[in-house]
Amino acid sequence: MDFIKIAKDVLKSEADALIDAKNRISKEIIDAVNLIYNLKGKLIVTGVGKSGLVGAKIAATFASTGTASFFIHPTEAMHGDLGMISKDDGVLAISYSGESEEIIKIVPHIKRFDVPLIGMSSKKDSTLGKYSDVFISISVKKEACPINAAPTSSTTLTMALGDALAVCLMEKRDFKKEDFASFHPGGSLGKRLFVKIKDLMRTKNLPIIDEKSSLKEAIVIMSEGKLGNVLITDSSGRLKAVLSDGDLRRALMKKDFSLEKRAIDFATKNPKKCKNENLLASDALKMIEKFKIQLLPIVDEDDKIVGALHLHDLVEAGIK
Repeated sequence: MDFIKIAKDVLKSEADALIDAKNRISKEIIDAVNLIYNLKGKLIVTGVGKSGLVGAKIAATFASTGTASFFIHPTEAMHGDLGMISKDDGVLAISYSGESEEIIKIVPHIKRFDVPLIGMSSKKDSTLGKYSDVFISISVKKEACPINAAPTSSTTLTMALGDALAVCLMEKRDFKKEDFASFHPGGSLGKRLFVKIKDLMRTKNLPIIDEKSSLKEAIVIMSEGKLGNVLITDSSGRLKAVLSDGDLRRALMKKDFSLEKRAIDFATKNPKKCKNENLLASDALKMIEKFKIQLLPIVDEDDKIVGALHLHDLVEAGIK
């Protein structure tokens, strides 16, 4: 049995269903987007079986992209959850046949309160289609399964149309990545957009020496600081140089090496630094990667050290 061919056939079948839908899509998408956009309340998504699982995903996508939404199972709706639907809300009901008993039972109650209904079904003349204020077709020529029974191509199409609606609403709301991060503060995008240098930089027990300090003294401070670097300042406390463990290794190779010599003689003069502690940590990471350094000193307008940001701090915080 050629499973590679079977897999390719399934993908082609589902891709064909998407292309067919793309070619027939029309004003109903505009009507659905405007209906959802103008809701004063929430968009409630409902469906049963595979349609319910797809509906739950659609509701989650709406909720994370700026459209208040949640999923209700139609059976639970008949046993009290209808009270969660207010007159300011809208409903998106999914049923491939348009005749799912659980859906059909709640539709009259939804319409009784003049709640707008978007129906997703394969048949516009179905019960769900007739009740719908906006009808979106999810019909497919053939399911991808070999007996043309298990919801496959149709569920793929339904989910894709849900994504299409969500993206249209994102555009209409001018929804930006900062807005998306607000709904995902714990995710990597949220961290990239909200975590700043001042949230991660170290401000205490920094490895700092003055420019007259010897290399021997620098090594002791570097070991105690555990940052692999020493910050070197002038008599006024301004940053003058950074001695890294790499600088130290290179110093060891020099013929005139001596632990009694000044550390600054082996250090990197005019090191890379940042004067904006409110800079995003993700931008600081870009600087660190660009200049191939491990430690980024944070200074004030007078070049006096206020903190230091180490590459490991960024990695541990999940900044990418």
